[in-house]
Amino acid sequence: MDLTEGTLEEKTYRAKKVMLWFGLISLIMTFAGWTSAFIVSSNRPDWLEDYQLPNAFLISTILILISSVTFYFAKQTLLKGNRQATTILLLITLGLGIAFIFNQFAGFSAIIQDGYNFTGPTSNITMSYVYVIAVMHILHVIVGLICLIVVIYNHFKQKYSPAKMLGFELATTFWHFVDFLWLYLFLFLYFFK
Repeated sequence: MDLTEGTLEEKTYRAKKVMLWFGLISLIMTFAGWTSAFIVSSNRPDWLEDYQLPNAFLISTILILISSVTFYFAKQTLLKGNRQATTILLLITLGLGIAFIFNQFAGFSAIIQDGYNFTGPTSNITMSYVYVIAVMHILHVIVGLICLIVVIYNHFKQKYSPAKMLGFELATTFWHFVDFLWLYLFLFLYFFK
């Protein structure tokens, strides 16, 4: 297929999807670098080996995976023309995303209660990595929530239809990426000792 062919709208659609994927690939490389640094640093003598992540991180993982399911079904219901169900599913997805962030902060609170801060005399290199990785992911979830709010706004303005879903699809792709990125990060931090 010649990518220079098609209408201006088709070219714009393809270009925006490709640009999103370039961004996602750069995020993969960034988080791969941090997890690689985590592995390399685990040989340090001051590395904390037996620490278990707080349960709040597990709860947040479940919440964000459910949010991926609700966002998927929101897209499916929109494709079928069921605007009311789409609205409900989008709002549930937004609520789950916000609940994810609250549970992340509950996890940080539990880490602090265990005596580990990000920096200072009570910090530990292991937990500092956990803080950096999780906080950077939270920032990306916040970007996802902003995208989701834009999608909800545009949905209320009836800007999406089965034939015109570019913004919806881009937000869905980003949200699923951020969700599965957290699943990878959670499993990595939970099982890598």
